[in-house]
Amino acid sequence: MTDLKAAGDTAPRVPTAGCGTPHAGGTDVTPPDSRVLRGGTLSWLLPSRSALAAVILLPVLVVLVALAVMASSTGMSLSETVSGLLGTGDPGTVMIVRDFRLPRIFAGLMVGAALGIAGCLTQTLAGNRLATPDLVGVNDGATAAVVAAAAGSTTGMVGDWWLGPIGAVAAAAIVVLCAGGAGSAGYRVLVTGIGVSTFIGAVGDLIMSRENDNTAGGVFLWAVGSLNGRDWGVGTPLALVLLFLVPLALAVGHRLQLLRFDDDVAASLGVDLRRLRAGALALAVALAGTAVGVGGPIAFVALAAPILAQRIAGPTRVPITGSALTGAALIAAADALGRVAAPVELPVGVVTSVLGGPFLLWVLFRPDRATGKA
Repeated sequence: MTDLKAAGDTAPRVPTAGCGTPHAGGTDVTPPDSRVLRGGTLSWLLPSRSALAAVILLPVLVVLVALAVMASSTGMSLSETVSGLLGTGDPGTVMIVRDFRLPRIFAGLMVGAALGIAGCLTQTLAGNRLATPDLVGVNDGATAAVVAAAAGSTTGMVGDWWLGPIGAVAAAAIVVLCAGGAGSAGYRVLVTGIGVSTFIGAVGDLIMSRENDNTAGGVFLWAVGSLNGRDWGVGTPLALVLLFLVPLALAVGHRLQLLRFDDDVAASLGVDLRRLRAGALALAVALAGTAVGVGGPIAFVALAAPILAQRIAGPTRVPITGSALTGAALIAAADALGRVAAPVELPVGVVTSVLGGPFLLWVLFRPDRATGKA
């Protein structure tokens, strides 16, 4: 017994790190930014840094929404805004806050989340931080569909929001066919998308050049990116679309992490690259097309949201959740800023475009943390 006890006391112990599970060879295979949660026979790998980023972003988003509710281009005071929100103010104030401002903010949050996720998927597919859905014809396709629907109108009203996804899908289908399939390399799809986008944009401009001033003015306001007039009738269907697409994007994003290896390594790990790229591209097109149909081709958000989310969540993850929260926060901030930064209200797309130039320069002059390249 003494010999056995001594042997047990001197036996080498299997090294562990953090809360990871030791490998058969004695090495912890848990990623350094994750924790293993166990419940009986089940275990779950929690990306701790990504979860912390979401916890930080949520209160920031709440604060920005509160500021967006209070921001006013009409000189409405804070007390009047609160009374309108609670329903205790005069009927006009209550109508402005509850019937106009809240639905608009809600629709903006949905648009921002959709653009953020679409940009994250596109950048991961292309392996390029500058890749956005508009490079595969999504924005121009959605815009052309809405412009074509508004052609001949005398009221200056744009078409229904659901025309955006239809136009985006049609444009993306043309890009995929010209590129030789959705499973093609990301750069090939993007280069083809630039050419198709240029052609579709020219067709849209040709249509608008032949329209009257009312139609051209109404479509122009939407085409720069605007949330004016968006109500619960638009925000609610958009939320239902996201409720269906976001879980799919989360599942695809988990698999897209393997694309950071080369194709041979990813294939050896059991990844069907053609199917994965096709599914990710389809989700990006659906999300971006829906967002453009509701808010117009709002610039900067699909580019900036994934980059900012990646900075917060770390370079080892595809930040689907972080991109959604960051995109929603950017839209809320731009919407609030557009209502107080000038004597007249600025469309949200104008604000994001002004902010996008300096941000693009910042991206170009800072190396990618995942690759170390500019």
